[in-house]
Amino acid sequence: MAVRLPFFGLVSMRSPLRGFLEHYEQIARGMRLIEESMECYITGAGSGIVCKDFALLRNEVDAAEEKADQIKRYIRNHLPRNIFLPVEKHLFFSYTRHQDDILNAGQDAMNWLAMRDVIIPEVFQRELIFFLGEVSKSVQMLRPAIEHTIAWVEGEGVERNFIKQYIRSLRAQHKKVTESMHELSSKLFCSDMDFKDIYQLINFVEYMHKMSHSAEKSVDLLRVMIAK
Repeated sequence: MAVRLPFFGLVSMRSPLRGFLEHYEQIARGMRLIEESMECYITGAGSGIVCKDFALLRNEVDAAEEKADQIKRYIRNHLPRNIFLPVEKHLFFSYTRHQDDILNAGQDAMNWLAMRDVIIPEVFQRELIFFLGEVSKSVQMLRPAIEHTIAWVEGEGVERNFIKQYIRSLRAQHKKVTESMHELSSKLFCSDMDFKDIYQLINFVEYMHKMSHSAEKSVDLLRVMIAK
């Protein structure tokens, strides 16, 4: 049986939930790099200007994902005995998987961009940057939800309804991302670009959407952790 942390706090031991935040920092770093990469790509791809930063930033995203994997494995391999766990063990495994999927989807999105240079029409440049910003908001909104969930589980007096507000806000944000994805994909598909370009960009958009979706899945598990 899992025991909440008012008991857990009586023993001199670091809460395994804190690993969620360490892992998240790499996810957030990767998200920032992806935003930088996309701006670089739009500026340089197909314009005769070599976008040197894109390859470097892509390598940095890979490094952030590798570091996130190391943290995930450490969390999973160093869980205390069940009696000292603040939440059920299967929630640790499920949560780290969904949070890790955020950056995995980001890597897949960048791999689609890296396949070949695409000249992105100016009419889509701002829309893609805007869409990327909406995805980034979903990822950013996960952090306070994690922090307050940990505080609640550790018995620091945080109200459950307060945490649920963050959870609802992230769900609403993901809904906006989904609506933007459908609208942008439709515009791309109906454009007069070469079909290979359309296919490549639509896949990029879909994998970016998966980043937001994985953030929503993560916050859904946080909701389970604070359920009575």
